Formats: sequence, structure tokens, C-alpha cells
Amino acid sequence: MGEQNIDKDTDARELGAFMKHLLKDVHALEMLLDRGMIESEIHRIGAEQELFLVNRSWYPAPAATEILSELDPHAFTTELARFNLEFNLDPLLFGDDCLSRLEDQLVGHLEELRRVVQEHDCEVALTGILPTISKSDLGMENMTPRPRYYALNDAMTRLRGGAYEFQIRGIDELRVEHDNVMLEACNTSFQLHFQVSPEDFAELYNVAQLISAPLLAGATNSPLLFGRKLWKETRIAVFQQAVDTRRATPYLRESKGRVSFGTCWVKNSILEIVKEDIARYRLILGTEIDEDPFEAINQGRPPELKALCLHNGTIYRWNRPCYGISNGKAHLRIENRVLPSGPTPVDSIANAAFFFGLLSGFSSEYGNPAELIDFEDVRNNFFAAARLGLGAQFTWLDGKTVPAQELICDQLIPLARKGLRSRGIAKADISRYLDILEERIRLQKTGSDWMLRSLAEMRNRGSAAERLAAVTAAIVKRQKTSRPVHEWELATIEESGGWKPSYRRVSQFMRTDLVTVTENDTLELVANLMDWERIRHIPVEDTHHHLVGLISYRSLLRHYGTCSANDSDEPVRVVEIMKKDPITITPETRTVEAIALMREKKVGCLPVVDGTRLVGIVTERDFMDIAGDLLEKGLRNLRESEDESPLT
Repeated sequence: MGEQNIDKDTDARELGAFMKHLLKDVHALEMLLDRGMIESEIHRIGAEQELFLVNRSWYPAPAATEILSELDPHAFTTELARFNLEFNLDPLLFGDDCLSRLEDQLVGHLEELRRVVQEHDCEVALTGILPTISKSDLGMENMTPRPRYYALNDAMTRLRGGAYEFQIRGIDELRVEHDNVMLEACNTSFQLHFQVSPEDFAELYNVAQLISAPLLAGATNSPLLFGRKLWKETRIAVFQQAVDTRRATPYLRESKGRVSFGTCWVKNSILEIVKEDIARYRLILGTEIDEDPFEAINQGRPPELKALCLHNGTIYRWNRPCYGISNGKAHLRIENRVLPSGPTPVDSIANAAFFFGLLSGFSSEYGNPAELIDFEDVRNNFFAAARLGLGAQFTWLDGKTVPAQELICDQLIPLARKGLRSRGIAKADISRYLDILEERIRLQKTGSDWMLRSLAEMRNRGSAAERLAAVTAAIVKRQKTSRPVHEWELATIEESGGWKPSYRRVSQFMRTDLVTVTENDTLELVANLMDWERIRHIPVEDTHHHLVGLISYRSLLRHYGTCSANDSDEPVRVVEIMKKDPITITPETRTVEAIALMREKKVGCLPVVDGTRLVGIVTERDFMDIAGDLLEKGLRNLRESEDESPLT
């Protein structure tokens, strides 16, 4: 869950002292491995569930601090944002009915959480990225007030040396700039843990890397961000960029991001990864260490290796190596961070069964994948799965290209069944979970596919904000059933809860596909653009998208109306007639405030800015369209009520 005892103002001297402890921990880990003091021949499984809190309008609800005060602190904990929570499932011995027991834990924690959040007028949403989340939700006011998170934000922002810039291309394209690390809070995941013996670590870690692509392809659940349709698992792209501290340089220098799939196969030991991470990634967090790991070893007890665990927690490998202690013994785990949250508990455990089954079955069948396939092909497979889901094509062991769906159904699910049987997993559990997975893959109905199909079905109904709210509402409602995602009905616009929540803020309906001009463009161009695009206002911006003015149809008419035949034939530039200090609003401005401002200032257009940069525009026409839409809905509701009345 992460060390919370972090000093926000760690200086260079303290980081130097922390590095000394970190290197000592590495040597202590070497000693533990050499002396055989790490638990072997025992396999345990576990999981961490991250989630969103949403209000009754289906938007993020920053209520985590209040809700956590009423929950068991040993199970539930904070995440980066105040609208996220996380809980841990207890580790279980890998065997017999462990999968159904894992599901029982997951369902039980969710039921407990739902009972509490309902008292706060909230709901729980399991999804990789919340469809209704917006950039305005990602301010520092929504960061969980814990020193660890502030320190993480300060350190990463300092290393980056400027704003966080995001660019993701999918069906749509997203280009956005942000001033803090909170974009990471767009993501929630279902993280799996598998305890391994030290002697088996290298081979099983390599298997985890190999199977990440097919695992992800069949489990995608986050195709949307800020209303844009991007990757089938957009969460992968967002996280890669959200905590990227690299700066652009004029040189062709290789540099690895803190979120990484890795660079090569592991040959012998977990120490290869540990040493590589210390060599490649700077310390960004530190804390006081009061343990001498060698003293603990000499006393016959496992050291906590706090410095090593803290640094490891700031390196975000998609398969992360972990050191821990359970029942008084040190152990090693592989933490799989690939899977998104949701869509349902049973879907999550089906994904877990696939992962655990392949870890168990692949080695027995094929041995170490490092001897069978090039690492770069495995890495490429992973990002193809993130972009395309079940539409991806994978390079597999024989060097041939195979469709994801075919590979999973024909080769990997049978292999996972065999692997689970070899570990003594209950037959009923194997059938239940892998049958669910197989049906989802066969029908190509992942969570991402369900969301995209739902939006397509609602294409001409309601506003964009209403459609996203409807999808979120449907996710929350269907997750409370026992049906897996491939059995879900598509979301309907009626599930959004009405029009009111979708028009509260300007960001929910402002136009962002803008026609703009620069100060040096001619009025002739402006006149033609207004005619071609049937618009009455055009913002004026500079090359960095800073708003510098506004030109209106009325100012254009006024200019041409005062021109005489003897005027110069020189073209008139926009800067000569534009309004240089237009009245503006922000994306967070409430709609009622925007309407009042238009009336008070007697303007027909309000540019929307983030700082000084132009991000959107709202006009009188937009409010007329909203009014017309609302009138139509009101009349439709009136007609329906009259049709149902016994007096009609």
C-alpha cells in the first residue's frame, strides 16, 4: 500500500543518507539469497483493488478521507486522489478453492465499502479510467492530504522541470498539458501478487512478461479519457506519461521512463532488476531508516529492507518484483500491474485465474521464454494489446504472427487450465473462471468493447456529457449484479439521470474543435471563415495558443460599413479591429454563472481559457441549443405522462 511516513522536504543530504541505507539493503538482500533465508517452495496469491468514488450524478466524488475514517485501516487505504480508494485482499495459499475465496474477499470488501459510501451519498465504480473524469478534477485540491503524495508530486515535477505534456493517438487524439502528477489519478487497477521461490524467480518473471500482452488484450477496460476514444487500454499510455520525469534533450540519448516494461529478459536473479533500477532511476523520496538489516539477519530474523521497498515503490514496472515478510519469513513476489479495475469482481478473478494458470503452466510446457522469443517482440506485443485489445496481432514463440483472440482461445486458455490443475486448484473454480474468460474473448465483449458499443448506440441522443454519465451509471449498476461484462446490456441515455448534471460546468458542453486566426491574418480570411463555418465569433491566438483577442461578425460588419471607396487597397489585419481583452471564463465556470456574465456584459461569446491558453468557446447559440434540447425533453416527458394518465 505504500510507505506514508515520508518527509515532504527531503534535501540532498537526507537523500544521500537514504542512498546509503538503500545500498546496504541491496547487500542484505544478496546475503538473504546466499544463505537461503527467503521462503521457497511456497506459492501464495493476493491482490490489491483500486477504485473510484462517484457522486449521484456519476462524477468523481472527493470523499475518500471521510469514508476511510469509517473503514478498517488494515484493509482500506488512500490513493493519490481524494476520489480514489484501495483495499488489499489477504494472501492465500495457491491451491484448492483459493480463487473462489479470493472472489469472496473481493465481494465482501466491496459490500462493506458500498454500505459506508451510501451514507456519504456516493457510489463505487470499478473501471480502468472513469468515463466522466475531467481535467478540472485533477487539481491539487483533490490530492489526498498525505506527505507522501505531496513529496511525490514535488519531486517528479522538479525532475521534469516543467509542465507534464500528454499526447495519445487512438480513434481520436488527445493533446493536453498539466501542471502536476494528478493525471496518474485517472487510472485504477487490479494488481495481482504471486509468491515465487528465489530459484524460480527469473523464469517465472520472464513468463509474467511474456503473458502480459494476451492477459491485457482480453481484459481491456479503459478506452476513454476526457471524452476521447483512445487506446483499448488507455490507462497504459496515461500512466507511462503521468509519472515520466524525463526532459527533452537535443541529443540522441537513451533514457528510460519510470513506468517501464523493462529492457531485457532476467537471467538469474531478482538482484538484476534491483540493481538496474538503482542505476537508472534517481531517488525521489526518502525517509528515516532505523533498521540495521545485517543485525536482523545475524539474529535470525528477516529485515524489513525499508529503503529498498520505498525506492522500488517509485519504479513502476508493469511486472514489479517485490520483497516482503509474512509469518515471520522473507519472501519474493511478482506484482502484476497490467490489469485495469473491473468490470466486475468475477471478471477480475477470471483474469487472475488466467494469469496464475499461465504462470503455472507455461514453464512446465515450454521452459524459460527467454530461450524461445526475442524480448523486443514481447514488449511490442504488450503495447499492441494496449492499443488494440483483442484486435492486436502478436508475434509468438514460433515467430509467426497470430491474432490475439485466436492465440488466447486456442492455445493459452487450455494451457492455463492445465497449469491450474497441476497446482490442485478446484475443478469448479477452473471451469467457472476460465469459462467466463473464454466466453468474453470469443464474443469480443471486454469492458472497453462494451463502453464503445454503448456510446455508438447512443450516438445521436443527448449531449456528450450525458452519454458519458450514462456509461458510468450503467457500469455502477451492472457491477452490483453477479453477471460478467459479456452478459451486460448496453448503456442507455436514460441511465444518465437526466440533463441537469451534464450542464453544470462549461467544460461539459463547450466546443473544443475551434476555428481561430492570428493577429496578422486578414479580414478577408475572417469573413470567409465565418461564411464557410457558419459562425459569428472567431478567437485570435498566438502560436502558443494564448488568447490575444476576439473578432466578431458585428465588428466585421462595422468595419466594412465604414469603409469608403477611396480607402487603401492594402489588406486589413485582424489586430486592427479585434477586441484585445475579451471577457473569458474557465472550464470550471458554472453554466449559470456563464449565462449571467453574458447577460451582464451583453456579449454573445465567451472564450474558455486555462490560464491564458485558449481551450474552448461557448456562444449564445450553444445555450439556445441546450434550451431547445431541454424543451424537447420536457415536452416528451409531458406527453409520456399524459399518455399514461387514465384521464387521456
